[in-house]
Amino acid sequence: MNDLELYFRENKGRLIHKCVNYFDIYDQYFSIYRNREIVILEIGVNHGGSLQMWKHYFGSKAKILGIDINPECKKFEGENVKIFIGSQSDRSFLKSIIAQIPPIDILIDDGGHNMQQQIRTFEELFDHVKKDGIYICEDLHSSYRLGYGGGYKRRGTFIEYSKNFIDQLNAYYSEQGSLKVNSFTKSVKGLHYYNGMLVIEKGEVPNFQDEKTGQPALSSDVLETNIPKGLYKLAYLALYTTNSILRFFRLPGIRWR
Repeated sequence: MNDLELYFRENKGRLIHKCVNYFDIYDQYFSIYRNREIVILEIGVNHGGSLQMWKHYFGSKAKILGIDINPECKKFEGENVKIFIGSQSDRSFLKSIIAQIPPIDILIDDGGHNMQQQIRTFEELFDHVKKDGIYICEDLHSSYRLGYGGGYKRRGTFIEYSKNFIDQLNAYYSEQGSLKVNSFTKSVKGLHYYNGMLVIEKGEVPNFQDEKTGQPALSSDVLETNIPKGLYKLAYLALYTTNSILRFFRLPGIRWR
């Protein structure tokens, strides 16, 4: 049991409401930040218990920030803890937060969980996370539940929205103009989907480059060996053309192996 789960199990202070499987994930990504001067922002203060947990875990050097729509949450402010009151659905409010706080090391979206909130929060705050920081969206089950505006493969859910991140992460390899390298491609080194949680790991991403080491062990490709050179080129051109047409219609490709 890691320190975060131990704190949770022994908690006699303010209420903490977390999925139990999150604690190992937290510790995996957060442990390197302990006892460092960091900025952590959690959206969804609730009863203030998790803010106490973060302060205990990260240490006295950490600056803990919270966002909640409930004005009563202001009472949880204290040394190195500041609370902002407003709706994460409000883009103007989120923009005003950026103007008031330093760049963020860790952002945890544990707010209202509806689709609009999660998407707008990402769009407004992701770029304010440091280039080597962590962005977390919790409780992704809401993307499948009607009460939050969710549904399996329903357009507009955060899950469907975030699936585009996979394409953006790999845009360096795209041969199509519809998928281009953007700031997300250049700033994210990993997407990690867990049960109920997405962790976006930021980091400098160089242009794709592959290398080879060692000595070749085969004289040539097996197809090149068994097919006359002229026929091989013709077959390759036919295959390439066919797959280009299939790709246009988003149909499965074919291959000769």
